[in-house]
Formats: sequence, structure tokens, C-alpha cells
Amino acid sequence: MKLDVEIALAQRLADAAGAAIRPLFRADYASEAKADASPVTAADRAAESAMRRLLDAEAPRDGVQGEEYGVKAGSTGRTWVLDPIDGTVSFMAGRPIFGTLIALLEDGWPVLGVIDQPIGRERWIGAAGRGTTYNGTPVHARTCAQLADATLASTSPNLFSDAGGHRFMALAARTAHGRMLWGGDCYNYGLLASGQIDLVVESGLKLHDFAALAPIVDGAGGLMCDWSGDPLHAESDGDIIALGDPARLEDVLEAMAGRPPARDIAPI
Repeated sequence: MKLDVEIALAQRLADAAGAAIRPLFRADYASEAKADASPVTAADRAAESAMRRLLDAEAPRDGVQGEEYGVKAGSTGRTWVLDPIDGTVSFMAGRPIFGTLIALLEDGWPVLGVIDQPIGRERWIGAAGRGTTYNGTPVHARTCAQLADATLASTSPNLFSDAGGHRFMALAARTAHGRMLWGGDCYNYGLLASGQIDLVVESGLKLHDFAALAPIVDGAGGLMCDWSGDPLHAESDGDIIALGDPARLEDVLEAMAGRPPARDIAPI
């Protein structure tokens, strides 16, 4: 099947990125600040370059959009979206919870996603119509009976605007916030797909930050959407909700909107 070919290519892309990243982990490498003040390292650039060379050779007519080297137009309606190191700050700190993100979009919709953690050699793969796997073994997100039981994760409070931060904290107050997790970038979504945590909420992500995640979460029985509950696509604004148990979506949206839980609303 065609999707098998695409998954195999995505795996080779992850292999190529990992081979470029591993020699530089906890080693000497060049780094600098980009125009938006976020860091970029030689490992980011080497990993994306390795993936682009492979795509130029094996899928030359497809589009490519990468964090470090921008957009290459294609003619097939398909675009590979690359984030060579999602979590560069963690990489620079020697924390092996960053990951390489690889997505394939068809007409703007994510149909294939890979999270690859090259140090621990952990790899999640999700594809439309298929179950998500972790290192080749099927995984499934866990159920969550009520929002008060949910373990919530997010990368950093600094990513939220003032208004977004208020909405996030309104949600956090209704979750099991004693078990709330900061940090983790894409690794949180792999953990959610594997049934280790329940909920990830982020703000201000770019397409390369989230495109690979949706097929992985969805294929594990979870749900990814924006803060309005709409599915993610190339034009989404980057305000993201990932749920292990889709049954909790209305609870999350109510909490973020500042509405009381439905069971607490008095009948008219």
C-alpha cells in the first residue's frame, strides 16, 4: 500500500536525523539565537539537512516545510513538515526528552506523523486509519473518568499570552494539578499516546511543532484539536489541546471558557 511506502520513508528520515543528532548530544557544538530569540544548534541544522537530502532523492515532487530551512514548494499536494529537534533547550541542557518530528500533510491535513527520540531510541508512529505504534508495538491512550483525575502537561508557562495563561490555569485548577507536569515538548504527546498522561495543552505552536502529533494521538484513540475543539490542519492557530480520552473534551472546553461543570449548573 502507498501508506506503507510513506511510513518506510518517514522511518528513514528519522534514522537520518538521529544519526546527525546523536554525536552532538552532550558534546561540543555551535549554537546561536534566531531572530525570534529561540536557540538553534548545529544538530538542528544537520538533522534537517539530512532529512531534506533524503526527500530530494526519494520524493522530489513533494513539498517540504522545515523549521530551519523554510519551504520548498511541491506539485503533488503533499508536504513533509520537519522539526529536526523539537525541544532544542532540552537538547542543549542534555535532557533526552526532545524529539525529531516528521509529518506528511495531504492538502493541508496531517495523515502521517513520527515522534523520534534519538537518544533513548524511542519512536511513535501514527498514520490515518491505523493504530499508533511505539517502537513497533501498538499503544493506546488511557481513559479518564473525570477531569479531576487528569494529569496535565505543558511545555512552558512562558508560551501563553496573559489571556491564554488565565484560560490554562482555569483548566489546571480542575485537573489533578498536584500531578501537573512542565517541560517535555513533543515527548509529552508520545507519553499521552502510550497512556502515561491524560492531557496536554499548549499555545502558540507552529505547524512544524504540531503537525506530526495529531496522527499519533488520534491513532492511539485520543483526540487533538484547537482551543475551539476544531481539528488541526495547516492553517490552525497553534493553540492546541491533546486528550487521551476524547470524552473529556467538553469538560476541558468548559473549564478553559470559565464555565462551571455541567453538573453544577442549576436547572432553569
